[in-house]
Amino acid sequence: MATPTSRPFLAIALVLLSITGFDLMAVVVKVLTSRGYSPVELSTYRNIFGMLPPIALMLFLGELKLERQCLILKKWRMALFRGLMVAIAQLAFYTSLSVMELATIATLAQSSALFVVLMSVLFFRERVGLWRSGAVILGFAGVVLVLRPGSETFTLTALLPIAAAACYGFSMVSVRFFTDGESNGLLLLYSSVASIFASVVMVLASSSFSPVSSWQDAGLMLLMSMVGGVSVLLLMVAYRMAEGSTLAPFVFVSILTSLTFGWLFFGELPVTTLFPGVILIVGAGGLILWRERINKSK
Repeated sequence: MATPTSRPFLAIALVLLSITGFDLMAVVVKVLTSRGYSPVELSTYRNIFGMLPPIALMLFLGELKLERQCLILKKWRMALFRGLMVAIAQLAFYTSLSVMELATIATLAQSSALFVVLMSVLFFRERVGLWRSGAVILGFAGVVLVLRPGSETFTLTALLPIAAAACYGFSMVSVRFFTDGESNGLLLLYSSVASIFASVVMVLASSSFSPVSSWQDAGLMLLMSMVGGVSVLLLMVAYRMAEGSTLAPFVFVSILTSLTFGWLFFGELPVTTLFPGVILIVGAGGLILWRERINKSK
């Protein structure tokens, strides 16, 4: 199991770059869905072209060698399953982008921290005391307030960011199954291959595939894929470089950046929808962070 190395400042910078990249990718996805491309086919394009960043990294580090021992991960099944979860998360995330505001999606996505706690208990038998249990309950209460189930505006599609958060939470937790000596590029490459396979199966099953209508759209798809692939790689490197409790507060920046991007590009400003639920969600994440620091100091 990997133990994060202590390089917090670089890891924080990588997280911030990753967050900006994810928000930019979300803007592009939202533009492309408005032009008639389905979320499942955009996910397929994203996964196919998203293989380029890990391949480029492996070439740069000299890790891409056509030798069996250099291309095999000990826990390859976990790496492939991680890719499947990422494909499901992408489909849920892209679908939500076609019907919801960026800031609302980003706020609900913060529930991934809650899923990380639950999965850490499930997979690594971590002890969760009263404070962190209360934080999980508080966070889900915030999610309920943002979703507003039972109201006229609530639809089942509003649950898609939660499903994406759960799958992305697993992708973050599952990194701990791999050792420090295993290549980041190779791990991402395995996940990308599994994501491609899963997304191709889903797009064939959906029978809704439209040809790329212009070079501009093709360029946007390439930008979406490259920015998304690099952002995933940066986030994965960051979480292997520093403790999750150190990086957690900076993930909340995505609420502000997505609110800014949504307002600049689409005129979205869902302030009344987000409050007061966003306060509980962010407060729950902060409470989890505080308890992590207390436990480590002991």
